[in-house]
Amino acid sequence: MLNIGCHLSNSKGYMNMCSEAASIGANTFQFFTRNPRGGAAKDIDPEDVKEALSFMSENRFVTILAHAPYTLNPCAARPEVREFTENTMRDDLARMEYTPGNLYNFHPGSHVGQGIDAGIELITEMLNKILTPDQTTTVLLETMAGKGSEVGGRFEELRRIIDGVELKEKMGVCLDTCHVFDGGYDIVGDLDGVLGEFDRVIGIERLRAIHINDTKNPFESHKDRHEKIGEGYIGLEAFRRIVNHPALRGLPFYLETPNELDGYGREIALLRSIYEE
Repeated sequence: MLNIGCHLSNSKGYMNMCSEAASIGANTFQFFTRNPRGGAAKDIDPEDVKEALSFMSENRFVTILAHAPYTLNPCAARPEVREFTENTMRDDLARMEYTPGNLYNFHPGSHVGQGIDAGIELITEMLNKILTPDQTTTVLLETMAGKGSEVGGRFEELRRIIDGVELKEKMGVCLDTCHVFDGGYDIVGDLDGVLGEFDRVIGIERLRAIHINDTKNPFESHKDRHEKIGEGYIGLEAFRRIVNHPALRGLPFYLETPNELDGYGREIALLRSIYEE
């Protein structure tokens, strides 16, 4: 079975997200832990969480994915931005324990002129402060498109971050199809080669989730603009190979395409139709 969901709003709680996911044929979902452009987080209702966990178990949902706000930058040049990021992510990981055993994804950040080495050092320094031995959440580094001073546009950069983390067992990677294609990894013409390189550099066992998005931009554009499935430069035939690839089958896929709920439903139906049971 193709494990697939989309990005949903957490404004009405976990059970509402479960209901919305089920209504469009999804068996997982992604959500922001708080306002994606700010720092405010709504209170968690334990009864809502309890109901949602029961629903997910009964309906055979797989791992859900929380996404950190876009405003976070663990390798910012300004100390106050790094402190805000550290405090927010530490709080997010504490809140994630209401739904144990799931995934938390974040953008590694931008070194804003400090250089890639300094950026990687700051990211690992923060992770070593906030990760704890008893947490049940796996923290994922997202593959990036490599625009500007972004960290994470190359697999080697993600590997260097993981190498610097003490609690490596708490770390994984989320591969974004739009980002890696924009970043210069040819998942259209050489999917086997890209996944082989991922395995060689990072280790395929660390790949825990897929952001499945088409792209508005051509190969190696380093721009990061998502498109609906089959309507961009990656194309439907490439997605057929992606969802059916032996190294990716069984992983959760999360749509972040420019869509409303009904559009996500159509994309989920489309991707299920090309999945080979």
